[in-house]
Amino acid sequence: MSVSVRTNHLKLPFWAQILVGLVLGVVLGWLARTGDVSWLVTTLEKIGDIFIGLLKLAVAPLVFFAILVSITNLRKVNNAARLASRTLLWFMITSLIAVAIGITIGLVTNPGAGTGLTPEDGAKPQTTGSWIDFLTGIVPTDVITPFTELNVLQIVFMAAVAGIAALQLGEKAQPILTLSESVLELLQKALWWVIRLAPLGTVGLIGNAIATYGWDLLGKYATFTADIYVGCAIVLFVVYPVLLATVAKLNPLQFFKGAWPALQLAFVSRSSVGTMPLTQKVTERLGVPKEYASFAVPFGATTKMDGCAAIYPAIAAIFVAQIFDIQLGVGDYLLIAFVSVVGSAATAGLTGATVMLTLTLSTLGLPMEGVGLLLAIDPILDMMRTATNVAGQIVAPVIVAAREKILDRDAYDHALSSPIDDQRDEPRDKARPVPVPA
Repeated sequence: MSVSVRTNHLKLPFWAQILVGLVLGVVLGWLARTGDVSWLVTTLEKIGDIFIGLLKLAVAPLVFFAILVSITNLRKVNNAARLASRTLLWFMITSLIAVAIGITIGLVTNPGAGTGLTPEDGAKPQTTGSWIDFLTGIVPTDVITPFTELNVLQIVFMAAVAGIAALQLGEKAQPILTLSESVLELLQKALWWVIRLAPLGTVGLIGNAIATYGWDLLGKYATFTADIYVGCAIVLFVVYPVLLATVAKLNPLQFFKGAWPALQLAFVSRSSVGTMPLTQKVTERLGVPKEYASFAVPFGATTKMDGCAAIYPAIAAIFVAQIFDIQLGVGDYLLIAFVSVVGSAATAGLTGATVMLTLTLSTLGLPMEGVGLLLAIDPILDMMRTATNVAGQIVAPVIVAAREKILDRDAYDHALSSPIDDQRDEPRDKARPVPVPA
């Protein structure tokens, strides 16, 4: 027994493993770049690609069954329509606040000035987004292509239709619902194994970014990078805490304590959908009822993007306009806000925000070549953006649950930033005595 206790003490917590992976990735990336070690660059790239590939492998079926089950779970919740509408309302409110912060920071700092970049440095992206593509692309032409091409928006549409149909059928659909719940649990179990590889994935992703781009790239994009990180930090550490303290009457520090495991994984994986099982778990640990959380979190993971769909496109649009010497007016800034609120589903919760950026630029009539200016720096920006996305996906249901008086405040007050465990450990967590603060 003494050996077991000693082993537990030596085990690094998950956040420490992530930190070690981050430091090791920076060191290996720097060695690979300064020493021109090609095999090390390739190794780091492959490690990062495999980790992201494993996350993406589960995205399509995970989104489908999570949305389907979440919609059908609403039948177990009183005032389901009210909860759904309140959730959407708070998604929109926080998105408007985030895009306003992004526009303000962009106007104050002028991120495109003094960079030395010219329009010739840009290049049109291979994939772009437009309102026509966005609206017509919601409905799939068949049931196979959305899964093979990972079109998350179409997968969400099919899952929503299936979920609503199941609600209408009632008991006749129960065998399908039981199967869907079992498949969802299976997918989440498999994804937990992938999540445990996050420290190793961190080494590859961070190391490859440093080895490929180096520190010189940050010089040209210093203001732009700082703007994104500062904007996300303001939303993450100022806006959300203020809303929690004033609207929900909750302790913001306790929120970050409970949400920390999901935030750190989001930062590393750069995938809201890949983080979704953990996001739902910490949301439930913060006192949100499981039936409501199982709807709000999957819905938010595919549509709620304060980092990628609000702060980033706002600052990026100003950056591109300044590089191409195009003046933006009040109407343009209102369009940015509109796109951020309405078009955020286009980001689909995957790594990167190129589709959302191209949608914004095309709406404003800005050159698509501006996207090419930002692709190199995107992996570095995406970490902070995704952490902000996931925080918003947790904050909104917590606020709604608190205002609707269905939040377990005792669970919220005693939520722990415990190591990541799979679902089998959850009952044991609940069975443990709740520590009483001095």
